[in-house]
Amino acid sequence: MTTKMHIPGYPRPQFVREQWADLNGEWRFGFDDLNRGEAEGWPRSFGGDRTIVVPFSYETKASGIGEEAHHPNVWYNRSFDVPASEEGKRIVLHFQAVDYTAKVWINGEYVGRHDGGYTAFSFDITPYAKFGGTTNELTVKAEDSMDATQPRGKQRWVPENFECFYVQTTGIWQSVWLEYVSPVHVEDVKITPDIDARSVRFEYRVKGGEHAGGGYRIETLVTLTGRQVKQASLTIDRPWLQLDVDLVHEMNGPWKHCHWAPEHPNLYDVEFVLYRGDEAVDHVYAYFGMRKISIEKGKVLLNNLPIYQRLVLDQGYWPDSHLTPPSEAALIEDIDKLLEMGYNGVRKHMKVEDARFLYWCDVKGVLVWSEMAATFEFNDNAIQKFTTEWMEVVRQQYNHPSIITWVPFNESWGVMNILNDRRQQKLTEAVYHLTKAFDPNRPVITNDGWEHTVSDILTLHDYVETKEEFLQRYASKDEIVHNEKSFNHWKYAFANGYSYTGQPIIVSEFDGIALRSDKGWGYGNQVESKEAYLDRFRGIHEAIKATDYIVGYCYTQITDVQQEVNGLLTENRESKVPLDKLREINLA
Repeated sequence: MTTKMHIPGYPRPQFVREQWADLNGEWRFGFDDLNRGEAEGWPRSFGGDRTIVVPFSYETKASGIGEEAHHPNVWYNRSFDVPASEEGKRIVLHFQAVDYTAKVWINGEYVGRHDGGYTAFSFDITPYAKFGGTTNELTVKAEDSMDATQPRGKQRWVPENFECFYVQTTGIWQSVWLEYVSPVHVEDVKITPDIDARSVRFEYRVKGGEHAGGGYRIETLVTLTGRQVKQASLTIDRPWLQLDVDLVHEMNGPWKHCHWAPEHPNLYDVEFVLYRGDEAVDHVYAYFGMRKISIEKGKVLLNNLPIYQRLVLDQGYWPDSHLTPPSEAALIEDIDKLLEMGYNGVRKHMKVEDARFLYWCDVKGVLVWSEMAATFEFNDNAIQKFTTEWMEVVRQQYNHPSIITWVPFNESWGVMNILNDRRQQKLTEAVYHLTKAFDPNRPVITNDGWEHTVSDILTLHDYVETKEEFLQRYASKDEIVHNEKSFNHWKYAFANGYSYTGQPIIVSEFDGIALRSDKGWGYGNQVESKEAYLDRFRGIHEAIKATDYIVGYCYTQITDVQQEVNGLLTENRESKVPLDKLREINLA
């Protein structure tokens, strides 16, 4: 079942308009290693001599180029038309992600730039574009580097892959598209459900609303499974507005028919219609889930009931397209397979995933931990870049009910001296509180794996191989949570100066089994057979479940990724062991 307005391939399914134009496909392309393109006038007279398939980065086979060497400056160019029928509207150019700095020109005129490789951004290009039969030229320059102070996640910063770091991603790697909107239009809406009060809050941002002159109103229509639940109206008198919608009478039935949860992922459709007088000038389709995440007495609660999280780590790579999903169907396949294996959630690791992935997690009831791509140095530049991009991530993903946890830091990456360094500790505290200021309703994990500072959940990474050794290591909860011993023989649970305050405990990386292979690596010893694979998998899972203070886990990982061959599936999504056997162990 999908939402009311699901358009296959639409890049932003949480905020849909019917009028849009897909700009993916073949573009003109060029490398500019000497950085001469701007001086030589490429925005007006394009100098690239290749073609590329957008949105795939030049490093991938899917792009049509497949060259893995780093090029710091790359250029894109394509033509597009704007129908004469759209005259009088604003033309908004959207990029879902460009790594790392994007500069944009329309018809040779500079429009603007965006920094950050994992977040969406938009430009109003109306002043530069031509309507009707005249063709427009769109030119994009992407600047990337091997700088370890920019958030890069698993992208390598040296010429060759190493350890768990893979081929870099440069330039446009998610969809490019156009929308045609009214001069006064709904720019975004922050949606906050409250199941205890049986209400939902809408916080509207209206572009041009400061000039609306009191003649505009926004109608909000909420439906559930096609039945109207609520309709509310609000006069536009400023660019920021807020509306609380009472759902008390509409939620009197069995709660499972109203709430969002893995076993019943109910989604409310919502339409925002902006009127000028009696004329509808903007119409946006969205959705939300009535669900609550909370923490109480060492447990994570979903809708006020304890939930045991069975997560699988997912890095979101494909062999021919790397970070870019080859299709929406490929995203659905990954979600369906993790559900088939008995998982109820996913930790999206070191990557801000395509919004369509989150949509299908919303629809199918998959719990998601959203994690930031790490920097790998600590200095003032890294602080600025990381903080700015992370808050863009939180803002853009906020409305997805599937996201139940924010993970800005992982394994001390980018804060390597956090155990004792007060500056690095303070950064994690600041990011924690910034995240909480924007979203007080989800848990935040400040340093997933070890050396936590302030954190709502205590997470531990441990690749111990046997059931017996795991049970021995984790026999004493107090020794681990009070830093009396290194729980995995080299790291402590908390950074110095911080202490355990009753947080839920989750093993959020473990096992990582690899079948015997002469290519790549897994964690610990490789196993010789499928039977040995399942024996080790079963043993560690039994040990975790037998440790009563552990309230969830995240297995490493769903697929192989380049040289890392510890997936439950191959890079091509072929199963290594019967999926029903994995499901049986997960659900035992």
